[in-house]
Amino acid sequence: MAIFLPERSASAATSLTPREIVAELDKHVIGQAKAKRAVAIALRNRIRRQRLPAEIAEEVTPKNILMIGPTGVGKTEIARRLAKLAQSPFIKVEASKFTEVGYVGRDVESMVRDLVELSVDMVRAERSEDVKDKAREAAEERLLDLLLPPTRAAAANESFDSPNVVRIPTGSTEQSTREQANRTRERMRDQLRAGRLDDRVVELDVQNVAMPSFEIIAGTSVEEIGVNLKDMMGNMFGNRSKTRRLKVPDALQQLIAEESSKLVDMESVQRTAVQRVEQAGIIFIDEIDKIASRDGLAGGGHGGPDVSREGVQRDILPIVEGTTVNTKHGMVKTDHILFIAAGAFHVSKPSDLIPELQGRFPIRVELEPLTREDFVRILTEPRNALVKQYVALLGVDGVELTFTPKAVERIADFAARVNDATENIGARRLHTVMERLLDQISFEGPDLKPNVVTIDEGYVDRMLADIAKNEDLSRYIL
Repeated sequence: MAIFLPERSASAATSLTPREIVAELDKHVIGQAKAKRAVAIALRNRIRRQRLPAEIAEEVTPKNILMIGPTGVGKTEIARRLAKLAQSPFIKVEASKFTEVGYVGRDVESMVRDLVELSVDMVRAERSEDVKDKAREAAEERLLDLLLPPTRAAAANESFDSPNVVRIPTGSTEQSTREQANRTRERMRDQLRAGRLDDRVVELDVQNVAMPSFEIIAGTSVEEIGVNLKDMMGNMFGNRSKTRRLKVPDALQQLIAEESSKLVDMESVQRTAVQRVEQAGIIFIDEIDKIASRDGLAGGGHGGPDVSREGVQRDILPIVEGTTVNTKHGMVKTDHILFIAAGAFHVSKPSDLIPELQGRFPIRVELEPLTREDFVRILTEPRNALVKQYVALLGVDGVELTFTPKAVERIADFAARVNDATENIGARRLHTVMERLLDQISFEGPDLKPNVVTIDEGYVDRMLADIAKNEDLSRYIL
């Protein structure tokens, strides 16, 4: 007996080999072959587990991954793209935020609850997509009822020349009246679909469902005692509605959303979402080095803060090991959620984590700092490459922007030099350099004459050379 990921989480990725997964990641992330290889194997092992007998599959747990590398080298992007490829629920959390538990932070189980909420939204969106045709038909009928009130008196008082109604002759039989009303309704439907009624305004009763949720906070575990007042006091408040005047397109969208919610079975959505989290969820724990004791000892010679860090590690440990978390959508087992942790580890080392937590991240990969050649590739190769983004952005204003190969190399040079001279923030430096480079063109874009601009090596030097030479200025601007 094989097990399968629930519904759509078993996507086209189930047919991808690790080599093909890496090829997909290469379209978005430059370099970091070791990290891509590790996550590709992890995803493929999840696919292999689906095809095992249930009694064996239950014992096969994910091999969690620890990514070690400086900021801006692609750690988060690799994990995010992997989740998107697998259509898996994915959430990123910063481990450092849990060091304030009991003060301004939240307990560590909140990461699982947030992942379940995201999964519910994913499944609800999929189910809404499945019923969108039926929902639209029902919404059109409700909108036509608003545009054509089914009252004979109102129809009789309207002019026959009106595009919305037909005058019903006084002597008509009930059958002919109904047929004529149907013809009028169909004519109105055609006008609605053709967009000829978009300027008309209708009055619509909108359900006031956006009531605020409140949490009663006491003790140190916010999530355990969190109370959603909307759920608790729903009968008291009721589903109050208010009348709004909306244009026809806005009213149609509102009605489609209401009809979709009627057609979607939320209990089924919740069950599927919980299953998807349990079998396909991915949690990315960033800044895990910030909760490592710097010399591996409890307290670390630094007092309270390091004790807090070790406490957070011990709180995270059962979630990673496998436990059951209570959420408002049901109990969630974390045994088969894939955890990917990441950190720069400039000050601390992976061995400074408590041994139990280290053992739960058996796969460790070190990401390499980005070089000038990597910057050149980042600027041009990925599907969402920066150069392509700016060409498309300025193209909206009619500006034809082109970059020469030498200009791209000079941009990479400046980014690499500033990273070496100041703080190394990896590929994020390219964003600051590009913004500074194109500042004038972006500002003058709509009024630029001529509207054909070529960024060459000389232009890059004129815009960036003085800033890059002045170290203090480059720290401030770049």
